Amino acid sequence: MALNHNHIIYDNEVLANEIEDQYNSKLDLLRFVTVDKTLEGVAGDIKKIRRYRATDGTERLEMGEGNSKNIEVNYAEEQYKVLLLQNRFPYYDEEQMRDPMVVPTGIGHMTTDMFNNSQKRVMTEFCKATLSVATANFDFAAFVDAAAKLDLPEDENARKAIEVFGFVNAAHTAELRKQLKDDLKYVEAFVRTGYIGTVAGINLYTKKDAPNGYIVIGTRKAVTYFVKKGTEVEQERDPNVRLNKVYSRKYFLPALTDETQVVRIVKGASNTGAGITEAAGALTAGTKGTAYTKQLTLTGTATVKAEIERGTLPPGLSMSDKGKITGTPTTIGEYVFSVIASNDYGVVSKEFTLTIGEAAGN
Repeated sequence: MALNHNHIIYDNEVLANEIEDQYNSKLDLLRFVTVDKTLEGVAGDIKKIRRYRATDGTERLEMGEGNSKNIEVNYAEEQYKVLLLQNRFPYYDEEQMRDPMVVPTGIGHMTTDMFNNSQKRVMTEFCKATLSVATANFDFAAFVDAAAKLDLPEDENARKAIEVFGFVNAAHTAELRKQLKDDLKYVEAFVRTGYIGTVAGINLYTKKDAPNGYIVIGTRKAVTYFVKKGTEVEQERDPNVRLNKVYSRKYFLPALTDETQVVRIVKGASNTGAGITEAAGALTAGTKGTAYTKQLTLTGTATVKAEIERGTLPPGLSMSDKGKITGTPTTIGEYVFSVIASNDYGVVSKEFTLTIGEAAGN
């Protein structure tokens, strides 16, 4: 095949606008989160997020009895780190000359791949739900009880205006259909990719990143998807071999902002989500040049794994997936980091501060 030797030079701004437009079109379709396009900063910068929490207070009462506890709402500011998505698309002049669709297709997939990668972090935030319902089976009553825990408007019309959805792992699809039977309705208005059906007013969707041991239900107010306006694009070119490389970057931050809007339905009354016993805040201080050991107490059914979610440990220290922090710190200072623990039934994240001081006499 003869080559078209008029190699096209793509302007950075043109490519950036194309990727940004495609990314925004995907954001416009997001129905499961609240999108906030005011994010500022670069990778690693800290953004303080106000996360709202609510305590359980629903009680089953007999005639003449009244409530003995209240539902209380409070909040705490938590530090989230701005994340950077970056990908690279290389192509040779000859590829573009043979087929002019090679580059547009590659650029289009840069956007899709970047967006899909961000959605994994969104699911993690939903899985941090602190409200939960324990059930023997994923039956109608379990979904009713879960929906009752959400902080929804009392007014019926206002409630109907809010979509309540559930994320289901594909492994549970057949089980749900068998268990729910006629209680699982098919509502045309909510049909989209992954839609299973509607139960107790909750629209269920399969998600490849959904947890396998429980089902998460919530509203779009639970998680906020903070994103920075604009897309960065850079290009490299090696004229000797006619190789071009396009880099695209996007800054984002998904955060669980309202814990009153998401609930976990956990199958098995004895199954509990991951937990970290230590209270959020300060850990036992360490000393520069002196060996340090701290075992975080992880709780929950079956295997619980821990990792650093945000921030960094003091230089010289590391943490195992069992939550054991060891090593010899090399630098004094105050280090703020978050530990995320997960198992088959839930996810928890806690922020800690570890201070490393100078050795006595120095």
